Amino acid sequence: MEEDDDDQYKKQVLACAFGESSDSNDDALYPAVEEGEIYSWESVEGIDGLWMCRDFLPEKHQNLLLSAIHGEGLFTESSYNQAMKFGDLPNWAIDLSRLIQKAVCYGETISLDGLELDCKEQMEESGPLPFDLLWREPLFDQLITNMYKPGEGISAHVDLLRFEDGIAIVSLESECVMHFSRADQETYSQKAQGGQDGSPVKIPVLLNPGSLLLIYGEARYSWKHEINRKEGFQTWKGREIIQKKRTSVTLRKLCHSAEDS
Repeated sequence: MEEDDDDQYKKQVLACAFGESSDSNDDALYPAVEEGEIYSWESVEGIDGLWMCRDFLPEKHQNLLLSAIHGEGLFTESSYNQAMKFGDLPNWAIDLSRLIQKAVCYGETISLDGLELDCKEQMEESGPLPFDLLWREPLFDQLITNMYKPGEGISAHVDLLRFEDGIAIVSLESECVMHFSRADQETYSQKAQGGQDGSPVKIPVLLNPGSLLLIYGEARYSWKHEINRKEGFQTWKGREIIQKKRTSVTLRKLCHSAEDS
């Protein structure tokens, strides 16, 4: 059977970026992409530029990633819950960045009307990460690893403008709900979306272990994101989420002006 144009396009893109395919290694930190394997991407309704890949890392590779993080010795003190790296990232973070590129290339995206988009269309126009961001060099050069205890979260914020567009968040260990709200909330209310009371709009997104969240464009610059893990705030579809330790890896790219300063 002859390959269709979409399959050929994916192989050309990946060969250009990564070279020819190598033999898979079951002990590798991240899984090799098998022929025919597809990563499923979901767009978040109401927020342009927010995409979720729920099965980005299988459980085995989540555990390997956690081992690599602990192997860095980042959290030797129990009081530490955040570690940052700038510039040259550890090998496991570089490999993670490459897997993000592959996941986008081998992605199957669903539009808001439930229709699948072909690979070339979704990568160039409306997919998980625009082409110019996906193939910049390096894709990321700043890393934040957070280790949250039950009840710990993050306040509502937009990431600093010293970082470029395109942010990746990998979630590990415990699921949680991240809420998004407009940065210009005063002029963007439920009334603007058809409601009547004008109360603030918050859009919930479930972050399950092994998931990858990509944020760019409007989602990156016009929406704040937060995680409130206090009692009563972590619910999903009527179910209260049991609070456990949660680890996250955030990857970003410094702007040139920030690098030079």
